[in-house]
Amino acid sequence: MILPILQYGDPILRAQGKPIEEIDDRIRELAANMIETMHAAHGVGLAAQQIGEALQLTVLDISAVEDRPSTLKSDGKDADPNSAMPLVLINPEIELHGETEVGVEGCLSFPEITGDIERAHCVMVRAQNLEGITIQIGAGGFLARAIQHEHDHLNGILFIDRMRSAAKAALSSRLRRLQKETKRGISRREALVSETTL
Repeated sequence: MILPILQYGDPILRAQGKPIEEIDDRIRELAANMIETMHAAHGVGLAAQQIGEALQLTVLDISAVEDRPSTLKSDGKDADPNSAMPLVLINPEIELHGETEVGVEGCLSFPEITGDIERAHCVMVRAQNLEGITIQIGAGGFLARAIQHEHDHLNGILFIDRMRSAAKAALSSRLRRLQKETKRGISRREALVSETTL
């Protein structure tokens, strides 16, 4: 099922995700819906906060990105990143490695807004998969960038928080407009809910 993606200005995007204690059918269904939603929106990652759930759950799929290379190590061995997609990470912990590099990022919660963001070139990730098994992977290049972006979401950090101040200032009017539209949408939803509960 395709879910609505929350946009900048919704307070849930700033929420710290709660750890997932039990990987049950609800979590498996949520992850499947998130993957479907991410693919429908032509995204490469989606965090639970973006669909209104403050949980430590994110999904990624970089297989359609051909112009920004990625690397993957699984169990210490080189692997084809595309063979691991879509990737579901539950309660992920990441360690940053290597040099940093600046690259362009966008976000499904910020339609048509992009920015240059500095990220570590490599990450080590420890997380659970949908079977509850702890996995450890090493990611480099674009996959490492996508993982860092989504991990930030799980902690209430947005990519605009990592922009240089001049770049953020240049986007300020667009960001304010998006925030206003989102708040208007939230007010309309709340009004509809109160009407139906009367």
